[in-house]
Amino acid sequence: MNGRTIIFVSDGTGITAETLGNGLLSQFEGIEFRHVRFPFTDSLEKADDCLMRIAEIARTEGQRSLIIMTMMDMNISARLRQADALFLDLFEAFIAPLEQELGQRSTHRVGRSHGQENREYTKRIAAMNFALAHDDGVSDADLKNADIILVGVSRSGKTPTSLYLSLQFSLKAANYPLIPEDFERDDLPSKLLPYRDKLFGLTIAPEQLHRIRNERRPNSKYASLDNCRYEVAAAERMMRLKNIKWFDTTSRSIEELAVQLMQELNR
Repeated sequence: MNGRTIIFVSDGTGITAETLGNGLLSQFEGIEFRHVRFPFTDSLEKADDCLMRIAEIARTEGQRSLIIMTMMDMNISARLRQADALFLDLFEAFIAPLEQELGQRSTHRVGRSHGQENREYTKRIAAMNFALAHDDGVSDADLKNADIILVGVSRSGKTPTSLYLSLQFSLKAANYPLIPEDFERDDLPSKLLPYRDKLFGLTIAPEQLHRIRNERRPNSKYASLDNCRYEVAAAERMMRLKNIKWFDTTSRSIEELAVQLMQELNR
């Protein structure tokens, strides 16, 4: 495979640059991208250090660097552009057209999207705390304030999906595992029944579930393929009887799954 180093530079955390940059890079197959990160490049001195590293990488690889950056300070940006490189400044690409359309100059303040003063940030932190407090059925307190409740067999992807929903969409997400007692009763946990309008199920192919569980508890009944088939079938039957929409996590990424759940909530 062809190799290329991608340098992410920001006067903040660099999360925005890397997130958007990875979306762009995913469109190019057959190239192995190596990531180098320079966050908090918020002074001319740090910019000069960054320039030396960029030049060193270019000499080592024998080709000019690719730099994806989010830089609000124009003086630092100008200093960095002394490098022989392809620069993609994501803020520059989008802020100027927005300023023109809105008839207002942006604040040009670093860290606005991640800052403590941002109301959305505060909401996101509260959602993450809620998801952690209601992970894996640990607590049923305050479920009335949940935005979404995920149910499914153990290791079907409930925890990472809940955390992603809280982090990316500021949703208060709870999740509950279906356990042998639920299968014996052939019914959902009673504590969840008052919130059926918030319930969504997750399922998974038994073979995939077997592989995942076997890594955690090898050669156990919990991980056996027969038990995985039994639990998945019982869980799907339960959700079908209760008219709960469910999603198969076998071949879906967490990002895809989260977006589909958001679409259902928006209906």
